[in-house]
Amino acid sequence: MYNRPSLTEYVIARLITVVIFITTLYTLAIVLVPQEYQNSAFHIILFILSQILLLTSVYIGAKRVRRELKNVENYLSGIGEFENFNPEARFFTREFENINLKLIQILRKMKKKESEKRKYTAKIKLKNRQRSDMLSAIAHEFRNPIAAIMGYAQTLTDDEEIPPALRTKFLYKIYNNGEKIEELLSRLLLWNSFESGEQKLQISKFDIRPLIREIAINLEEKYKGREINVAEGELIVHADKALMDIVIKNLIENALKYSKEAVEVSIVGDEVRVSDRGVGISEENIEKVTKKFFRTDEHSWDNSMGLGLAIVKQILKLHDSVLKIESEENHGSTFSFHIQ
Repeated sequence: MYNRPSLTEYVIARLITVVIFITTLYTLAIVLVPQEYQNSAFHIILFILSQILLLTSVYIGAKRVRRELKNVENYLSGIGEFENFNPEARFFTREFENINLKLIQILRKMKKKESEKRKYTAKIKLKNRQRSDMLSAIAHEFRNPIAAIMGYAQTLTDDEEIPPALRTKFLYKIYNNGEKIEELLSRLLLWNSFESGEQKLQISKFDIRPLIREIAINLEEKYKGREINVAEGELIVHADKALMDIVIKNLIENALKYSKEAVEVSIVGDEVRVSDRGVGISEENIEKVTKKFFRTDEHSWDNSMGLGLAIVKQILKLHDSVLKIESEENHGSTFSFHIQ
């Protein structure tokens, strides 16, 4: 394997080569040129020629060193085009070869740091965009109930002669909108606990059907005139009961909001299924509806900041389960999950 010489070795070897070459030429000239021509002028010319050869050799060597230094400069100024450089050392002396290898190492580290910086910047931009989306979603969702509360309260304040029945109705509207704001805040706090990793499971053993039936009764009271059919069956599970309450309530309420007919809840083996015959979800949006803050424009859905199904998905993930969605536009949807 060829080992490049050091710069000192290279200079000495080059000088020795030049001296030998000049000495040889000088000797040949003395030997070959007749004595009658070897006068003072002859020796002066030989001396000048030897000096010219020596200086030319030094110039060529210096030019080569200058070219190698230019390569170093190119490395230092070509960070952006680092991939174009040959990682093999291209220098003729050991010192320049080592400089080349060190520069490659340094530039690779710089490229790695630059890549990490770009990833960090992209992550910060994503976080800022998500924060902006969250604030936008919060503003959108809170605007309507707050406006309703202010409107009804203003009417009650301005009109002291308002009939008792209408007053009661307005107070009920104020209460409902206040309840909606409380629910939105609860969802935000719950999602924040998921994001921070603070949510811990409180596992207990219970039959999930009575819980489903209790939720159905409460929602039938909230959504007057709507019907929720809970099929017979038993399913003993080991789960966090409070979080399962949130999952089932979200799924049933979601079905009530986006369909006008009865909602069917059934237990098949270890699977809970919530079905409706409502507007359905397009194929392109099925994978998106469980993403946080996602809102589809297809049916102007009120998706509670787009956190409802995202929370369901996260709770099921904590229980080593997944949310399955089967849907067809204008024919309805079925949301289901396995739990043991």
